[in-house]
Amino acid sequence: MKICRQLRRICTALAGCLAGFGHAGAIQAADLVVPENVVFEQGIEYSNPDDQHLQLNLARPKSPQGPLPAVVCIHGGGFRAGHRDGYNKLCLTLAEHGYAAATVSYRLAPKYQFPAAVHDVKAAVRWVRGNAAKYQIDPHRVGVTGGSAGGHLAQFLAVTQGVPRFEGTGGNPDQSSDVACVVNVYGPSDFTKSYGASVDAAQVLPLFLGGDLEHARQRHIEASPLYWVTPAAAPTLCIHGTGDNYVAHEQAVWMVDRLHAAGVEAELLTLNGAGHGFKGADALRADEALLTFFDKHLK
Repeated sequence: MKICRQLRRICTALAGCLAGFGHAGAIQAADLVVPENVVFEQGIEYSNPDDQHLQLNLARPKSPQGPLPAVVCIHGGGFRAGHRDGYNKLCLTLAEHGYAAATVSYRLAPKYQFPAAVHDVKAAVRWVRGNAAKYQIDPHRVGVTGGSAGGHLAQFLAVTQGVPRFEGTGGNPDQSSDVACVVNVYGPSDFTKSYGASVDAAQVLPLFLGGDLEHARQRHIEASPLYWVTPAAAPTLCIHGTGDNYVAHEQAVWMVDRLHAAGVEAELLTLNGAGHGFKGADALRADEALLTFFDKHLK
């Protein structure tokens, strides 16, 4: 009974974090209550491409029991907006649950197009490993999550492990950007099929990819995680609602099917009727699935 109450408390705290991934709204530091058993550091610079001074916020248990598993959280916002602070509460909750959790900034479109954001989130994973000893992190147990655009970037990390062209020059080149697992919350997998199935793809994707499907088809293919799946991809949980008007539910189905075809462990949690941003019971189900998946693969 005590364990059930604790899980419910964690899920309730997470519910606000999984709602509205695709939007730019941020949770400001002033709104946060940092638990007494958690250390929360903000504004840590992890990379400086093009003089952009990219930062992350890091939460971790104050008294860890051995090296910690880690989760990198990637915010949404259509590749052109959003802020890392939107995942502050998720990071605090993960820290209470025994993780080191970082929410990261990355370069945004239209000034910075694909693959700049990919380079940045890979640099963030390398930073975590490069600073593992300092923050008592186990470098072999690093997972990643994100929603909407952040879900795409998280999934891209999981399917391009060992692909040099996407590493960039963002620091800690001696470290790996591989991840042990990914939770992809309504992130797109195939940009070539986004137009007509999304209410804003025609506005968002040309900014991120330098043109629409007619004029930049190859970029759409290269930027789609679906086309990078190999047996080396990381175990994946996709969480998606059937009522999503921004990223069609089929995008998750295609991703999981392709991973299965490659022999990769993959799960799909379908939330019937849920849209782009989970609420109520849908948010609680998604939260519980996220925690269970990370516990399985990182603990």
